[in-house]
Amino acid sequence: MTYVANDVNQTSSGPGLRRALTLRDLVVYGVIVVSVTAPMPVYGLLAQRGHGHAALAVSIALFAMLPTAVSYGRMASIYPQAGSAFAYVGYELGPLLGYIAGWGMIMDYLLNPMICFIWASQQAHVFFPAIPSWLWVVIFAVGATAVTAQGIRESARTNMILAGLTAGVVLLFLGAVAHYLVTHATSDPHLYTRPFFDPSTWNIAAIASSTSLAMLTYIGFDGISTLAEESYHPRRDVPRATVLTCLIIGVLSILQVYGAQLVWPSTESFPNVDIAITYAAQRAWEPLFVIVGATMCVALLATAIADQLAVARLLYSMGRCDVLPRGFFGAIDAHSQVPRNNVILVGVVVLGGAILLPWISGSMTGFELGGSLVNFGALTAFMGVNAAAFVRFRLRGAGGRRPSDTLVPVAGFIVCLVLWWNLGSRALVFGVGWMFAGLTYAFWRTRGFREGLATLDLAAPDAKSVEGI
Repeated sequence: MTYVANDVNQTSSGPGLRRALTLRDLVVYGVIVVSVTAPMPVYGLLAQRGHGHAALAVSIALFAMLPTAVSYGRMASIYPQAGSAFAYVGYELGPLLGYIAGWGMIMDYLLNPMICFIWASQQAHVFFPAIPSWLWVVIFAVGATAVTAQGIRESARTNMILAGLTAGVVLLFLGAVAHYLVTHATSDPHLYTRPFFDPSTWNIAAIASSTSLAMLTYIGFDGISTLAEESYHPRRDVPRATVLTCLIIGVLSILQVYGAQLVWPSTESFPNVDIAITYAAQRAWEPLFVIVGATMCVALLATAIADQLAVARLLYSMGRCDVLPRGFFGAIDAHSQVPRNNVILVGVVVLGGAILLPWISGSMTGFELGGSLVNFGALTAFMGVNAAAFVRFRLRGAGGRRPSDTLVPVAGFIVCLVLWWNLGSRALVFGVGWMFAGLTYAFWRTRGFREGLATLDLAAPDAKSVEGI
């Protein structure tokens, strides 16, 4: 199995992806795909798993993800194409491992829209109980797919509007929390420190489990790299946008979870753990129950759109180099300049999965199982990218063999491995099953790995492009 590097700037016989995105567009896309309301759907589960240490779990997860974000950014400067982890790992560690990383990313990007639709449909059903949850799933899935099928510029404009809306509600929520704390003074000296450290409920295993789930807060920042071929300046802007997205989401997430725990202390149980954040918001200011719930539906719809954009382009990259059938997955619509076949296929798969997932989740909720599986796929790809960064910058000396060339990818790999191990047995079983299915397909396609798996049409790496990162 070999990769062949060609010049991406050469004239192609068919339509290609259109460069239309600035650094601002990439950051907005990253913030949307991760979502400024990312901790809200999982807030109750984080508090429950971590025995009240939700704010701590989100904080640890931020620092855990930063090394991986740096590795992604540096690798994106070497390979500014749409393949992302699939390309990075494929070039540095070999085509088979690259395929495994890409297969893990597909799992991540397919499942994230599913859990978005599951949560949003449940919340919408609370507002409009006459409409069943499954019908809300259909409405959200069809709407998201219709937006994704438009050109990349149109999707970017939609993302900008949704980013402004959700950011405004987050600021409103934080303002209401501040007002509540001022008007409800307490004599409890530990109120403000308990979300980070509560000696009465401190448990390392519980916090590790909560942190593994809290990583869901940051899932999606890597999707920025899949838009490299549609960025004006991918070598410069993709690395910056990746790290900036992680930091912006991290600060906003910590503030939201911390504020919610101050309003609703961990000593009190939630009426419904799945929508715990809306109860905390309601306590801060009554109208926020509806405002936050509705905004989360919009935010999750936006996240699903961004994820479907990412996976459609990942499938395009894998189809373009014959890892998947080129005729279907490697095709670009001449009018909209998007991989329309992939967009429609992803929409159908996500719709079916969002309806079926709650039925196979067992003792877990569909959202909880789906979230853990998203993290399984993401962490698999993250470990691959960190390993690829270590090989590229440390072993091959692309960055001059600075201390950070060892420390950053090694730290990122170890952290991802620990979080992966703490996902839970059910998630690990389902995740390993997905990876086995992918390897079985690769084994069949390559006749027992005796034939080449892929010919990757990407530019040769340029060591100079990483200077200063």
